[in-house]
Amino acid sequence: MSLPESAQELLRDLAARVRAFPVRKKIVFPEGADPRVLEAATRLAVEGLVKPILVAKKPAGAPEGIAFVDCETCPNLKEYASLYYERRRAKGVTQVEAAEIARRPLYFATLMVAAGHADGFVGGAANTTAETVRAAFHCIGTRPGVKTVSSVMLVCVRDLSYGHKGVLAFADCAIVIDPNAVELAEIAIATAQTYRDLISAEPIVALLSFSTKGSATHPFVEKVAEAVRIVRQRAPQLNLDGEMQADAALVPRIGRSKAAGSTVAGQANTLIFPDVGSGNIGYKLVERLGGAAAFGPFLQGLAIPANDLSRGCSAGDIYSAALVTALQS
Repeated sequence: MSLPESAQELLRDLAARVRAFPVRKKIVFPEGADPRVLEAATRLAVEGLVKPILVAKKPAGAPEGIAFVDCETCPNLKEYASLYYERRRAKGVTQVEAAEIARRPLYFATLMVAAGHADGFVGGAANTTAETVRAAFHCIGTRPGVKTVSSVMLVCVRDLSYGHKGVLAFADCAIVIDPNAVELAEIAIATAQTYRDLISAEPIVALLSFSTKGSATHPFVEKVAEAVRIVRQRAPQLNLDGEMQADAALVPRIGRSKAAGSTVAGQANTLIFPDVGSGNIGYKLVERLGGAAAFGPFLQGLAIPANDLSRGCSAGDIYSAALVTALQS
């Protein structure tokens, strides 16, 4: 099945914006020996989008425009080991352990980013999300003032009347398993900013539940309603509403019926799920049953961009993740 028109347009827009940078961003890939990574890196280099750095021994006949770095022989290895030691010694990591960990491709790549030798990181083609995100946490850390690191999926549906030209944000689908009200509010604020940055459209944010504006009572509902109150205090300019059922958030007729007067109901392009289970299930159902294209998860809240891939990813998935990472940087 071909990509939805919304996905094709999104990829064209992301590529055009990355290509417009005066200096190409350096994106490091820890799984540089993976054929999918090499294929994506070759496309990125040929199209003049980013400068790919692959953590791997340089193969014979390596494509032009790709840098290869061997983490065992790199002259910066001692610098990266010292950086990791400084960041983790309070947790009991010794210098010997830091030197060993810095040689691991995942950590080597994230330390390269932390040291300023690359602008972003794309990993996870052969490592689990837990392993990839842990390396990013330990080596890169969070932006000042950020307490909750979360993730967002960009979901491109075939019906262009939904979202902004068929593009919606779903969060959190991968990282924060059961957020409390404060964490849910922080996820909503971060996702709204991501939508604005990546889609170049104003976010219209719905905090989802099985209840719409008090139609049901339960602690699950109250958590979402409390998150709405927190967001309105912290980001009063944000066009946000909830708690809200998905149909009320997306379908104008139902939105008018269930949440009359809401500026979000029936118009939402940014959907905040109450927990990672509902978010993960939701995007996969839309993807598999509705023929949508889902890009991500993309991490929110890190000091420097680092993004995780699925181990089942394609070269195209890696390519799109690199574009997003370059824009985040």
